[in-house]
Amino acid sequence: MSNPIHLALTGLNQIVLGKPQQIKLTLACLLARGHLLIEDIPGVGKTTLALALGKVLGLQFQRVQFTSDLLPADILGVSIFEQNNGRFRFHPGPIFSQLVLADEVNRASPKTQSALLEAMEERQVTAEGETRPLPEPFFVIATQNPSHQIGTFPLPESQLDRFLMRISLGYPTAEAERALLMDRERRDLLAETAPALTPAQLLDLQAQVKAVRTTPALLDYLLALIQHTRNHAGLRQGLSPRAGLSLRRAAQAWALIEGRTGVIPEDVQAVFAAVVNHRLISASEREAGAPTAEDILSRVKIP
Repeated sequence: MSNPIHLALTGLNQIVLGKPQQIKLTLACLLARGHLLIEDIPGVGKTTLALALGKVLGLQFQRVQFTSDLLPADILGVSIFEQNNGRFRFHPGPIFSQLVLADEVNRASPKTQSALLEAMEERQVTAEGETRPLPEPFFVIATQNPSHQIGTFPLPESQLDRFLMRISLGYPTAEAERALLMDRERRDLLAETAPALTPAQLLDLQAQVKAVRTTPALLDYLLALIQHTRNHAGLRQGLSPRAGLSLRRAAQAWALIEGRTGVIPEDVQAVFAAVVNHRLISASEREAGAPTAEDILSRVKIP
């Protein structure tokens, strides 16, 4: 494991207790240049994880609280007429940050959700006929409450696909919760946390991910997993080519975190559920017979 990655993981695990697997997935998502969706009930640390990531990685951070009356311009920015020079001047919105926390993204209207997700996909914003690039590195963490809660607008399937990974934090273990109750407030610890990386180091690590080897045999395994989802009777549709690319990038990032120069099947298996579960669409409303990521992994043999 390379030293900068080790320092980042250590810093994150000191703030978010008892969630080492979710923290590694979050870091892998960022190293793979993807965006992350965290779906869970309120109060389990979704926002704290995003704040910790910004602090530990030394990124410029902006938080946007999504509400039903939030407008696209509140995220992207707006042009304001200035009387002194007779011109419109663009005032950039919070999307022009290296790390953007879209808090409770499913409480905003579909129009506002689309504005955010288009910026995520294109990594640029077009306003008043001018295209403005977003900063590098650029990463969005969106949190959402379970869809059964009041006042939510579920993200459409096409927009869910824009997120490289979806994870849940869940309740802490008894040991971690005891430490939370006995220790200082997490936000107080955040204020004293020093960055473990610089944005330049992070960009270098993202470049290293692309150099992690994927052998023909490993690609055969990826293709077998993808093909299995397309042929499964319990699924309305299988994984798309974009999902396949996302899975490969995530596995490369996981291999880098583990200190390997090439991807092995265990790297694919480690990230598989986070990458594909939000992309698997049941063939029936009751979701009877729909496979989970674990089911698919158990049925597809490693070449």
